[in-house]
Amino acid sequence: MTKLMQGKKVFVTGADGFIGSHLLEELVKEDAEVNGLVFYNSWNQIGWLNDLDQETLSKINLVFGDVRDSDFISKYIKKADYVFHLSSLIGIPYSYEAPLSYVSTNILGATNVLQSCRKNKKLKKLIHVSTSEVYGSAQQVPIKEDHPLVGQSPYSASKIAADKLAESFFLSFGTPLVIARPFNTFGPRQTSRAVIPTIISQIVSGSKEIQLGSLEPTRDFNYVTDTAKAMIELALSKDIDGEVVNIGSGTEWSIGQTLEIICDLMGKKVKVILDEERLRPEKSEVSRLLSDNSKLKKYTNWEQKISFKEGLRKTIRWIEKNIEKFDPNKYQK
Repeated sequence: MTKLMQGKKVFVTGADGFIGSHLLEELVKEDAEVNGLVFYNSWNQIGWLNDLDQETLSKINLVFGDVRDSDFISKYIKKADYVFHLSSLIGIPYSYEAPLSYVSTNILGATNVLQSCRKNKKLKKLIHVSTSEVYGSAQQVPIKEDHPLVGQSPYSASKIAADKLAESFFLSFGTPLVIARPFNTFGPRQTSRAVIPTIISQIVSGSKEIQLGSLEPTRDFNYVTDTAKAMIELALSKDIDGEVVNIGSGTEWSIGQTLEIICDLMGKKVKVILDEERLRPEKSEVSRLLSDNSKLKKYTNWEQKISFKEGLRKTIRWIEKNIEKFDPNKYQK
């Protein structure tokens, strides 16, 4: 099979994160020349990239820096054929407490990436990674890309602003970009900030009582490698510049149903205890997210490879082997 990314210079922000680390793995499989941005820290930690095998890691050029530093970002983007911008502050609960942090990273950071991409005349595509949280609670189902944008949390508001900046750079300067909106991604390397690893890690740790927020909201869950492959497909797609594209399976599961499936796969029975810390403010809770993925399928050859249940099996196996990385008694905001 032809590897269309082979030899292409690729720059990925947020490379040390959950989705970013999986995206780098997929890009290495494509034989791309990958530069991965890792958030600078004085102890030289590389986040979830530690989970990659040494052969894969040796094929990635890791650069330590901050997406908020425009000069630093420009130095790497000016050499890139493709840019994937994933660097983002993502925890929704923390955004209620520190909204300025989200403005700084998610809006200023995106502006720096966009300015550098604008100046790179050889750039083939920027994949600006958004989130389904920008839609708020569904006003129409399934959710199409023209659904109204609703800032139901400071986090989602910051992502809406970043998306609109990306749109403006396409309309004002013709910057070749796609705004990719993943729905709820899950899989190995996701922290207990998210509901699926929270459930699994508590059960693996022997808990008979699971602390969760509301069980009613529904989500369109997607296994992480499917999400990463969709991003690559969008980068390689033609006649798509300026488009917003959902990345989702087109199916939904409630948190309650997800808990039942996990318990069944693990052969466990548990009791749910309401965790007040996991409840969003009343008007901030997003009750339903279900993707219309027809545009993704129109522009690419993408299809879901890993079913929800198979993805859960893979995630359970990974958490079982890495349970020491989780504190099931502490809610990770």
